[in-house]
Amino acid sequence: MREHPQRYALVNELHARPHAELVAPARASFFALVRDEDPAADLAHLLTFCRRYGLPQPALDAKQHTARTDEVTLKWESHTEYTSWLFLREGPAEPFTERVIAHVPADWWDATPGELLVAAHLEIIGQERAEPDDTELARWFGRDSLCSANLYHGRAAVWTDFRVHADGAARLLVRNVGMTPLQTGRVVQRLAELETYRALALLALPLAHEASPRIRRVDLALAALTTRLNRMTGLEDQRAALQELTLLAAEIEQLAATTAYRFGATAAYHALVQERLEAVREPHGSSGRLAIAEFIDRRLLPAIRTCNSVAARAEGVARRLSRSLNLLRTQVDVAVEAQNRDLLASMNQRARLQLRLQETVEGLSIAAITYYVVGLVGYAAKALHQAWPGLSVPVVQGAAIPFVAAALWWSLRRVRARVAARI
Repeated sequence: MREHPQRYALVNELHARPHAELVAPARASFFALVRDEDPAADLAHLLTFCRRYGLPQPALDAKQHTARTDEVTLKWESHTEYTSWLFLREGPAEPFTERVIAHVPADWWDATPGELLVAAHLEIIGQERAEPDDTELARWFGRDSLCSANLYHGRAAVWTDFRVHADGAARLLVRNVGMTPLQTGRVVQRLAELETYRALALLALPLAHEASPRIRRVDLALAALTTRLNRMTGLEDQRAALQELTLLAAEIEQLAATTAYRFGATAAYHALVQERLEAVREPHGSSGRLAIAEFIDRRLLPAIRTCNSVAARAEGVARRLSRSLNLLRTQVDVAVEAQNRDLLASMNQRARLQLRLQETVEGLSIAAITYYVVGLVGYAAKALHQAWPGLSVPVVQGAAIPFVAAALWWSLRRVRARVAARI
């Protein structure tokens, strides 16, 4: 029995990104870097880390890898557009006073390839520590955007303000009341993914703001040109309008080519955000504070709708341009056909005139040739007159005229018939 070459790879894909196990108290530093180099550069950087600490090295085609040192645990993942670095460290510490990334060699971390998109520090406290009060939360987070959520039916609570703090990273606080170490690691992973997908979904917003006035300019130009179409009568005006429409279509196609991927990615990332939000969604006002899911929906949905609106407008303008181009091409084709019809009629008229002239020339030619042939007959008759004095030369010439003319006319008819048959 032959096995499919991708059989084991497809099965292993289900287990490709296992969650780390964490025992509270613990903390994590998470970073997502958008690639600006070959994906092999990220893997090479990870290999440098593993070699420095003498750790097992990942496979050359690895998409995820976990490396553990005495200080931190590194969970590395390679995605389509970005690479994530999650550093974990267990042990007691005052929240947000110790960064896990501080236990990583600075020279190695500074050389990490890519552009930093997401940075977040997560603190996991245990149930032995009381739930933080408003004073503590105010010290760690901003009051105006503080959000919270209860997870696993009250076995965990999360607080965050979705802001970048003085250390250049966002902050998330997780209180573990009854989660297992695997559940704790899963929560940390989902919160990190929520931050990442939220940021990636918003990457299309600057493109949408940049593309919107261009789409409006093309839309207005198309509306003005469409209004002029009904008043165009000359072929030159129609050809100029066709050239203008072609330029507008090229601009909108170039715009679609530069934004289609980003807008499509935004839709996909927004779906992932909604999926991750289901894990932290709770009834409105159940915790007494703004819910994380409600905050993200309220702030993210307008941006997503803006991107969707711009993408829909570009697609609508492209369809209208296509219809206008087809209409104008039809008008130009009809005008060209009318010109061709008039040209053919003129050519037919000239051909008829040429035919009549040719027939006139043929008649004159028959008369001229008949004259010369009858003259030759006269010379022959004069020679015969010497032998037969009673032979009248003028009578012979006169009698020969109709026969010579008929023979010439019949010969020309045969020549024309042969030429017509070949054509």
